[in-house]
Amino acid sequence: MIVLSEIIGSANDESLSEKLHQLQHQGGVEIIKLNVSDTSRSRQKVITDKGTECGIALSRSQKLYNGAVLYLDKHQAFVIRVNEEQWLRLSPIDAETALELGYHAGNLHWRIRFDGTDLLVALEGPAQRYIDRIAPLIDSKRVVCETPDAC
Repeated sequence: MIVLSEIIGSANDESLSEKLHQLQHQGGVEIIKLNVSDTSRSRQKVITDKGTECGIALSRSQKLYNGAVLYLDKHQAFVIRVNEEQWLRLSPIDAETALELGYHAGNLHWRIRFDGTDLLVALEGPAQRYIDRIAPLIDSKRVVCETPDAC
């Protein structure tokens, strides 16, 4: 297992982008795909798109981000790619339902944001797992649900 212990820079940096471009033509760039929620973890085991097992062990002051280059030499590079975050859109029909929905979201420690009167829930697993937790609100048609794949 390769241990990656520092962020060298961004794949968008001029000084790194040309080197990465050349390595990519040689098949030497390996991508580490992470979910947004995993970017805050300073220690984790990952497998690249080419099957290389790596351990990420960063100092707490360094944070992973899309395009972070963790290793680069003449033959190989490891670059972070962050998966696009998926959101579940929940639209309550009235203020009373919005309050109840907010209560459930808070109790379940869901990561949320607001879009007008809609509640957006960051999906950190299958959408159905979230939907099942508030099924009575959806089944009674007091909350309209829209997922990336549609409810």
